[in-house]
Amino acid sequence: MSVLATLLASLSSGAVEVVDLTAPLSEETPILELPPEFGQTARFQSEEISRYDDRGPAWYWNNFRTGEHTGTHFDAPNHWVTGQGKAAIDEVTPSAFVAPAIVLDVTAQVAADPNFLIEVDHLEAFEAEHGPLPQNGWLLCRTGWSARVTQAEMINNTETGPTSPGMSAECARWVAEESPLQGIGVETVGTDAGAAHSFDPAFPCHSFLLGNDKYGLAQLQNLDQLPPTGAVVIAPPLKIVGGSGSPVRVIALVER
Repeated sequence: MSVLATLLASLSSGAVEVVDLTAPLSEETPILELPPEFGQTARFQSEEISRYDDRGPAWYWNNFRTGEHTGTHFDAPNHWVTGQGKAAIDEVTPSAFVAPAIVLDVTAQVAADPNFLIEVDHLEAFEAEHGPLPQNGWLLCRTGWSARVTQAEMINNTETGPTSPGMSAECARWVAEESPLQGIGVETVGTDAGAAHSFDPAFPCHSFLLGNDKYGLAQLQNLDQLPPTGAVVIAPPLKIVGGSGSPVRVIALVER
């Protein structure tokens, strides 16, 4: 059998499972919050065009409006100031949309401290246990944050501002400049920690990764259904000409 025929047979038999990593996209989907002096992303909105009625007797369809970075989404390099002149979302190489993934589980640490930061030491410990990080792969950060489904829970504002886990500035720099990975995926509303506005540089995952032609996936779910290594992530965004990102239906292939 050919490689693709073997894959199709494995999908049919259940030897390979398709896991949906995407958050539902609706008017209730949590969105990024910026200080009021900045422009804000649009919450998802749907407008019915017709539904088997006099507006269209045989068909149902809708218009929708949303931001490029609403819900589960793909960050292109040109999304950040450090990535000016780099790839827009329609220019990202298609091979990036099908890539190996590792899952770093820090749910216990985040349960104890919602400001928990992933450090280089955590990735080195992962490599010592599971082997080298995959070339052009995704680092998926399992924090348990996807259990938070409301706007207030996801942003988790406290007296110090947004409070959510993420990656330290040094770890973001290491992933961007020294690791073989093509990007990171997170369960939070954006790829940076809630307190990243005060890091040096501010929002280091955006700054370092996108500035180094790498990518981000945000607001993932069901990472608990993936093994530490061996999954393949499929994440093709909309081909928005000149866009900085796109909502995306992210799935993973997992051997069972």
